[in-house]
This record gives sequence, C-alpha cells and structure tokens, in this order.
Amino acid sequence: MLNVSIVLYKNDPEQLTQTIRSVLKSNLVKKLYLIDNSPTDKLKKLSQLGERIEYTFNKANLGFGKAHNIALKKSIKENVKYHLVLNPDIHLESEVLEKLYDFMEKNPDVGLVMPKILYPDGKIQYLCKLLPTPMDLFGRRFLDWGPFKSYVKKRNELYELRFTGYDKLMEVPFLSGCFMFLRVSILKKVGLFDERFFLYFEDTDLSRRIHKVAKTIYYPYVHVYHEHQKWSYKNFKLLKIHIKSAIKYFNKWGWFNDPERKTINKKILEKLNYNILSK
Repeated sequence: MLNVSIVLYKNDPEQLTQTIRSVLKSNLVKKLYLIDNSPTDKLKKLSQLGERIEYTFNKANLGFGKAHNIALKKSIKENVKYHLVLNPDIHLESEVLEKLYDFMEKNPDVGLVMPKILYPDGKIQYLCKLLPTPMDLFGRRFLDWGPFKSYVKKRNELYELRFTGYDKLMEVPFLSGCFMFLRVSILKKVGLFDERFFLYFEDTDLSRRIHKVAKTIYYPYVHVYHEHQKWSYKNFKLLKIHIKSAIKYFNKWGWFNDPERKTINKKILEKLNYNILSK
C-alpha cells in the first residue's frame, strides 16, 4: 500500500480539494496525511473529504521537510511500503499512482521515482536536475541578463537536462520535491528530510542521499499537472529563505570542492550519452 502526505500553508481550499480528490481516486492510497503549517486550522474541514484522511494541525509553520517528516515517520511505523510526498497544487491524472507503484514493484533497486510534470497548459516543467554547483544557482537567479544571458541559458539547459527531451526513462540525481514517490525501506537507510532546511533544498539533499544507495528515476510515461509558481522569484522573503537554504546545502556538501558531486554528475551525463568535450 501507499501513504501520501501534503503539507498545507494557507492554501486555496478549492484547488486543494481538487488535489485531494485526485489522490483519493486511487485504491492504493491507505492514508492521506494533511499536515497543516497554517496559522489557523481553517483547512481542517477538508479532512471530511474522505475517511482515509488524517489531519494534523501544527500551530506553527514548521517548514516543508519537518512537516512531511511527521507523516513519513508514521509510514515507517506502519511499515507501509511506499510514501508519496506531494505538493498541494498538483492534480493527478487517473492511473498515475498505479503505474508508478507497478514500476517500483518491478524495480526493487529504485528508491525514488518522479513522473513527467506539466504546467496546466501542457508544457513540460524541467524538474530533472544534476546536483547543483554554486554557479548553477547564482547564474540562473542573478545573471540571466545582458552579456551573461547566453552562458546562463546554455548552463541551465545542461543543469536541467533539457537535451534529453524528457521523453525517456532516465536516472537523475535531483528530483523535485513536488512529487517524490519514495520506497520507505530506503528512507530507513538514508534518513528523512534534513530539518535544517526550512524550505528549498530539502529535496535536493534527500534525492542526493537516496541516489547514493538506490536509483532515482524519472518516469515519463505518466504525467501530473503542477501549478508551479516559482514564488522565490516574486517574494523577497522567500528569496532570502532560498538563499539561506542554498548556503546550508553547500556548507553540508561542499561549495566548489565537492568531488562526489562531480563524480555523480559525470556518470549521469555519460549514461545519457552527453559528450561534455564536444559541447
């Protein structure tokens, strides 16, 4: 069976209702955990949408990873085989969970899988990434203009693996936290979300730890729709949080001296037949 967790924070009830209903259409879902970081429990009424829903009100904003960990610990205790970390602004098409579940059952060496993620208009969201370097993040956020624009575009296309076309199964070391279909036995080995990351980079960190002991796979044969907003590009407070998390990530794994990152990224590009020297 499969447990699902969604972390809430002052969400649009109508949009959240659509997400919840799309999840509960699957009979594979044992429990849907709604972990509410909002200042009030107004969203508690949505727990009435199904008997499989378990609502938790935190009375404070614990952050993305720490809130999801509440549900992940329950999945470990319940000995559930899989756990889906899901954003509240994602709509699942029919059979998505069934096909991902079947894929995981047939591939026990896979610890994490993510489907194709689309914008509501059907365009691809490029959420398969290499392990980031400081320049990848600094360049795409602050240097995407003037004389730097062409370099940043070229570097970003590599970082987001756009050259693959996103049309084939591939191993990716960093898969987005908006949809993480996780094998719980692997979480027991590598641990849960690092709670030092309040928001941003907790998915990078967890993907990386899983990738070291199991396969982390992009599965393009099913898709979901994601109302991705890129809030840190629009909100200065979130930008500050994003920068703080980036600093914590590079302090943990290494800034410019990160041999493991270099090795992992090189192996991934080789598997994808990307010839670095010819680019």
